[in-house]
Amino acid sequence: MPRILDPKTLRVVWTILVVGGALALVYLLRTVLLVLAFSVVFAYLIFPLVKLVERGLPRSTRRPLAIGVVYLVLVAALSTLIALVGPPLGRELAALGQKFPEMSDQIRSGRVISNIFPRWGGAEILDDLVRAHLPQVVEYAQHGLTGALGWLSGAWVVIMIPIFAFFFLRDAEGIAEAVTGAITERGGRRELSERIAQDLHTVLGEYVRALVLLCALTFVVWTILFLIARVPYALVLAAIGGALEFLPVVGPLAAGVTVVSVALFSGFGHPWLLALFILIWRLVQDYLSSPLIMGRGVELHPGLVIFGVLAGGELAGVAGMFLSVPVIAGLKVVWRRLREFRADA
Repeated sequence: MPRILDPKTLRVVWTILVVGGALALVYLLRTVLLVLAFSVVFAYLIFPLVKLVERGLPRSTRRPLAIGVVYLVLVAALSTLIALVGPPLGRELAALGQKFPEMSDQIRSGRVISNIFPRWGGAEILDDLVRAHLPQVVEYAQHGLTGALGWLSGAWVVIMIPIFAFFFLRDAEGIAEAVTGAITERGGRRELSERIAQDLHTVLGEYVRALVLLCALTFVVWTILFLIARVPYALVLAAIGGALEFLPVVGPLAAGVTVVSVALFSGFGHPWLLALFILIWRLVQDYLSSPLIMGRGVELHPGLVIFGVLAGGELAGVAGMFLSVPVIAGLKVVWRRLREFRADA
């Protein structure tokens, strides 16, 4: 009769306990880990600026002083932007808030599309779909927005992200050397770990900076077009479009639905032309802007991106949706390097 607690069984049980304990610890520390993740994202975003400022500073205090200069410039730029855009944006938000009761009454009446196209027979079918599914969509959107704002509303989150980013930037080279050195001291695995670290550094940096550029591009283009076309609440809708560009797949879809819905309920004369523009802009972003701005290492299958976004949303809400693509891109880099290493072995 075999022993129940033989060494092999004990090793398996120990491995299961360690993995389970690690997962439980990650779950308990999920908020702190998300802060660290966003600190890394912020560090990657400003790293090129830090390297640029370093060139003209003395070697002894180069990195900390460069980070401080970049922080001061960012605070000044953000303050200027808030001073310029904040007042009109606030007025539009207040006006849109006053419009919400009227929009709710139109939704409850069940005659949204029929009021716009009274002679179209399919309008009643679309109204039934809107009446049946819009409450669930609104509830899901409110849940996600409430969770994101609740997480960001904590003052310690806003303060700790730049603080952690400062230490990441100051000791970036030392951290990378410690991580790769902990794997092995010599041989092919040390070289493999260095290649993986370099690839991850390149891919994550390209993704973060490209995403900011895509968001800014959406905000600028939408603002110009909406103001020219006299779309109601142009600045608010453009800001929503630019902000939701951070969320892959789900964000642009939610922004498009929001813009068209507000245009419909606000009496804009050409809502379907607006919907056509949003569709064309999505194609431009996906097939022209993104390939030009993002590096090839960030290219992922659309189905994999959708799965990652949904899984990230289930695990960590809006933050998980945002982090899903860089995590998947990083895993893709690691997998590719491991395959190359095994093929050369």
